[in-house]
Amino acid sequence: MLHSFSSTKKKSVVIALSGGVDSAVSAYLLKEQGYQLTAVFMQNWDDYLNASPNQEIICSQGKDWQDAQQVAQQLNIPICKVSFLQEYWNKVFLNFLQDLKQGLTPNPDILCNSSIKFLALVDYIQKHFNPDFLATGHYAKIITDENQKKYYLGKAKDHNKDQTYFLCQIPQSIFPKLIFPLAELTKPEVRQIAEKMKLVNAKKKDSTGICFIGERNFDKFLANYLSPKEGNIIDIDSGKVKGKHHGNYYFTIGQRRGIGLQGEKEPYYVVGKDVKENLIYIAKNWKNPWLYSSYCWVKNINWLVEEKELINCLNSQIITAKFRYRQPEVSVKLFRTENKNEVKIKFEEEQRAITPGQYAVFYCQNICLGGGMIWTTEKLDNHGKPVNLQPIKNTISEKTTN
Repeated sequence: MLHSFSSTKKKSVVIALSGGVDSAVSAYLLKEQGYQLTAVFMQNWDDYLNASPNQEIICSQGKDWQDAQQVAQQLNIPICKVSFLQEYWNKVFLNFLQDLKQGLTPNPDILCNSSIKFLALVDYIQKHFNPDFLATGHYAKIITDENQKKYYLGKAKDHNKDQTYFLCQIPQSIFPKLIFPLAELTKPEVRQIAEKMKLVNAKKKDSTGICFIGERNFDKFLANYLSPKEGNIIDIDSGKVKGKHHGNYYFTIGQRRGIGLQGEKEPYYVVGKDVKENLIYIAKNWKNPWLYSSYCWVKNINWLVEEKELINCLNSQIITAKFRYRQPEVSVKLFRTENKNEVKIKFEEEQRAITPGQYAVFYCQNICLGGGMIWTTEKLDNHGKPVNLQPIKNTISEKTTN
């Protein structure tokens, strides 16, 4: 039988204090439980880098650092600031750009968790503090067996805020050292605690999107790093050129807004890319078959359970998967290959806008089994290019010839 892990011994904890309300309440709860607490604020990005003059940066790490300091002062805990600018640039941001160039839709938040928060930060605190535990404000749960010998990543009580999707790539080996104080709380309850304790950031809005971009215009931000390259936007069903784009990396599968078409009565959706030919493929109707797939391939899976447990789940339990954070889980069948870190996923029902570069994360009831990058689908190759386009290419060729 599994149960929530909680230590009865009051030991030392380093809390990753971000300046947001979730980590602030996490710090308060740990303080109340008597842990010897130290706070660390991570600076991962210079948010004034390539910002426009007089632009207000909503996702400001400068403001976050001020808020984190005030919370630490309110709770009477020491805090230090550590820079991971170089590590973030090399391990997250450059990979983010490279994936975009390849036609993928990357998820830097997952890579940040695995490479920075639960790797670089863990190395740093072990070297400088050597605490018993690391705590963060994630909505997730560490679960253990009755003998506390096996540890699992479980869903938080608040399934609407559950963040196990973003934690699918962190190493299972650090689970015994992790504490998620918000495991049994809902977001409204967290807000109530913050307001009751009069924490300075009690009403602070949650950060959304990619934090290093903040509220900036995404296209203008990327133009600092990726050169514009004009190409055609093509109706995949008719082969007609419907417009122009300035870089295929600005588009993702399933996208409706921001395509840039003028005078169209019916909405179009992005259904694929051709990086080599610099084309964007679109289709009418959100139920268009080009948007739906019956299966996909996933690679670089980080399994969070032992082999025997995984096999048992595959053989005897219903396996569900998420393909984006805010999407509901769906029932799937996993078919493993000789490479244990790759699987083919068969959907019980066709799924819409499965996107290469995004992550598929697997669950067995409330346990996160792990996750990996979506590589290909029934309709798209490993660069997001639609397959079986010969008839459309012929149509384009014939129109050009005529």
